[in-house]
Amino acid sequence: MTTTTYPLQFEVDYPDRPLNRLTTALRLFTALPIVLLLTAIGGFTVVSGADTGTVVASGSALLFLPPLLMIVFRGRYPRWWYDFNVELLRFQNRVGVYVALMDDRYPSTEEHQSVRLEVPYPTGLNRGLPLVKWFLAIPHYVVLAVLYVGALFALVGAWFAILVTGRFPRALFNYLVGVGRWTNRVTAYAFMLVTDDYPPFRLRA
Repeated sequence: MTTTTYPLQFEVDYPDRPLNRLTTALRLFTALPIVLLLTAIGGFTVVSGADTGTVVASGSALLFLPPLLMIVFRGRYPRWWYDFNVELLRFQNRVGVYVALMDDRYPSTEEHQSVRLEVPYPTGLNRGLPLVKWFLAIPHYVVLAVLYVGALFALVGAWFAILVTGRFPRALFNYLVGVGRWTNRVTAYAFMLVTDDYPPFRLRA
């Protein structure tokens, strides 16, 4: 049985090496400057699992209303708004991955680092669909709320594992990547409005 490839692709490279125990133990403090920077852009909500499997940054700073109006009235998504939203989402996810202990390298404001997020430029978008996408995505919000609870436990377990062994358990890492992938797909559909394809209910790619 084959699965359809969703337009948004999200992966995080597994750190197959010992992680820094000290910065892991103090991650809430070491991450503070970059989180404040992201907050200054327009908002950041940490969701243990974001709008960044990862701690996910919510997309409160993403351009939503202007693209919506352009799609509804002009049938097009301005390229520079698309570029801004994609790069901001990548940055949010880099910060989220760092907060989630999945990488001990400090988040870059430019380089992609361990986060790989690709979103094809949208063409032929339905003009009326952006008005109801946020509503159509409600089932995903419910499922994600449950997944985030599991992600919180996974994050706590990973924190202890790294302090003891220096390694991030692979199964927990994959789960967090899956939660991040799911969240990013919902963000791309309901808030970035870059695709009309309804997000699948799955963690895997």
